[in-house]
Amino acid sequence: MAEGRLGIGFLGAGEVSVLHGRALRQIGDARLVGLWNRTPSTAAARAREEGCRRYDSPEELVRDPEIDAVFVLTNLETHLPLARLALEAGKHVLVEKPLCASSREVQQLIEIAGKSGKRCVPGHNMIHEESLRRARRLIRNGDLGAIVCCYVMYNIYHSDERAGTLPGVVRHLLTHPLYTMMFLVGRPARICGFTANRNHPRQPEKEDLASVLIELQSGGIAHLSVSFAADDLSPSPWTWTAKVIGTAGCTHYTYQDWVEVRKGISHSRTYTAYQETITNEDRAFVELCRRPGEEPPSTLEDALWAQKATEALERSLKEGRVMEIR
Repeated sequence: MAEGRLGIGFLGAGEVSVLHGRALRQIGDARLVGLWNRTPSTAAARAREEGCRRYDSPEELVRDPEIDAVFVLTNLETHLPLARLALEAGKHVLVEKPLCASSREVQQLIEIAGKSGKRCVPGHNMIHEESLRRARRLIRNGDLGAIVCCYVMYNIYHSDERAGTLPGVVRHLLTHPLYTMMFLVGRPARICGFTANRNHPRQPEKEDLASVLIELQSGGIAHLSVSFAADDLSPSPWTWTAKVIGTAGCTHYTYQDWVEVRKGISHSRTYTAYQETITNEDRAFVELCRRPGEEPPSTLEDALWAQKATEALERSLKEGRVMEIR
């Protein structure tokens, strides 16, 4: 590895690449070698900002021997082909959430990664919050007793302009609480839910609010809520909140405790802990690439379950009934 550090390449140079760029500058064992973006002007501007190379194609990037690992940061529909390109070129891969467009694609990626012998992990940053790791240890140790309920809530308003660049909240946001729920209390068994559009009349075909009820394999119940519709301005806001209630105790986390009074990339203010979760995620990925036998906190199998749950919810919404997740 060049200069003793893991060489990283970005496929995609949009907003999320800014967060990963900041993260890599905090990690001594890694460096951003270069990036590619489908819009050359964006690629050139981001390469200047990061002080790194700009590649003319994904193929050129993955051929560079200085690049040991690739971050796939493009739109969802391109994740599978670009991850395959990088894995088959012998690179480790981190794929931003949501991992793929369908459970069939996730299964393909599992098979491709298995054949490559390289690391391929889903890029889900929320589970890299230290408070949630402590909560997971308490839950796994049985310190909270039998799990009764898990709540994961997201309520941050997105403007029409910002929401217009994204799919509805089921496809764009639900993966966050699904991964967090599974990280804390295990996999889902059955699912149902409701969606609505409450505050984006210019885009009536896109839901800006979803409320989901899940029966866990363990027997507990999970309540997930994702919303672009409005900020929670109450004294104890559910901006981003994860809470687990057990028969012998409970645990609670919110990143509302760290707020900067300036606009974030997508959010109305800067939630300091959000960037920290990206930095922790990237640091964990670098360590995984250096330790082949170590298990990641989130796997492609977890991503498959999250995708299956999303697809089951979509069937539930269409048919108006509870769906099993298999």
